[in-house]
Amino acid sequence: QVQFVESGGGLVQLGGSLKLTCRASGPPSESIFRYDDMGWYRQHPGKQRELVAQITPAYVARYSDSVKDRVTIFRDNDGKIIRLHFNNAKPDDTAVYYCNRITAPLDWGQGTQVIVSS
Repeated sequence: QVQFVESGGGLVQLGGSLKLTCRASGPPSESIFRYDDMGWYRQHPGKQRELVAQITPAYVARYSDSVKDRVTIFRDNDGKIIRLHFNNAKPDDTAVYYCNRITAPLDWGQGTQVIVSS
């Protein structure tokens, strides 16, 4: 059973930088996400989870308007390590961040909390 483990969250100052990492644990013999679009989502308290960045197996990235020009998403060839690099953090970036497959998401991990302080 595949599990997503997100890490790298924490307290970041307004305008600061942060790097999030997601590792998909599963059968080491399978490149389970090699052909999947993978993404980072975030959830504000009391709100639905929203997609903020996604990347295809061909490394084509797309971003939501809320983070565009401030974040970069990376992936490894197998799609089992997904990273999100933040610059110029804003108060609205305060949220819990998750990663998952875009099509037919699997069970969600615990996420990693990001708090932007002024």
